[in-house]
Amino acid sequence: MDAVQTYLQSVQEAVGRIAVENFVIPGFLDALPVRLYRPVGVDHAPAVLYFHGGGFVAGDLDDADIPAHFLAEKAAAAVFSVAYSLAPARPFPAAPEDAYAAAQWLRKHGKRLGIDSSRLAVAGDDAGGNIAATLALILRDRNAQPLLAQVLIGPMLDPSMTRQGDAKKLRSDLQPETCSDCYAQYLPKTLQKLHPYASPLESTRLQGLPPALIATAECDVLHREAEQYASALITAGVPTQITRYAVKHAELNSHLPLLAEAAEFLQRRFAAGPETALEQ
Repeated sequence: MDAVQTYLQSVQEAVGRIAVENFVIPGFLDALPVRLYRPVGVDHAPAVLYFHGGGFVAGDLDDADIPAHFLAEKAAAAVFSVAYSLAPARPFPAAPEDAYAAAQWLRKHGKRLGIDSSRLAVAGDDAGGNIAATLALILRDRNAQPLLAQVLIGPMLDPSMTRQGDAKKLRSDLQPETCSDCYAQYLPKTLQKLHPYASPLESTRLQGLPPALIATAECDVLHREAEQYASALITAGVPTQITRYAVKHAELNSHLPLLAEAAEFLQRRFAAGPETALEQ
């Protein structure tokens, strides 16, 4: 039995530790299915908005179940997993605007749910990592209450695809052709590829963003662009830690050492509190 199966068995054996609830909230264009994971017995838990992967064109709440459940338990946080709009039916900017709508909804209704939404972080993998990074930019630009942290897991950050690694040399499970097809559906207009809310790597203003943890896979064409984004954040003065794991892209969001690092990172940022975020 591998580590993930062992963890999933522990989840099944201790269902009472995390309460899971499904409901629907208003989105940018459509109603959004969401799934809330809450640690039982933890009052006023901080919150994490989580966005699943799927290349902007696929994926659902079930795809985020392992990281959401893990972070809820190990970071003692309420994890709010969001099924954002997918292309091609709902291309850019529907997904990042859904993320913003979810953040604003959680800020407004968190207290009713027993959540301390003044302590809010964002996380996501693959396309969800892009959306998480973009939400951090949007909240800063719209003068909303700042996030305490951002966790980007194997994020897709460069629609121009000029920063990707060599798929063959890296033995990557994710191929450039797949990325190209996904971006073509998500960003049907060429100029959209240069918009910082579609490509955070194109942003020339990264100051004032929340502390970041960026996790990449060694066998993944995306690790170069993610690590370049980490470097850009550091240059802009954003506290950033970057870790490359010896796994493939598809394994990242269920890789337990990565999730343990993310949980510890979030715990530290939540303990620091909103006042620290405002000072950065």
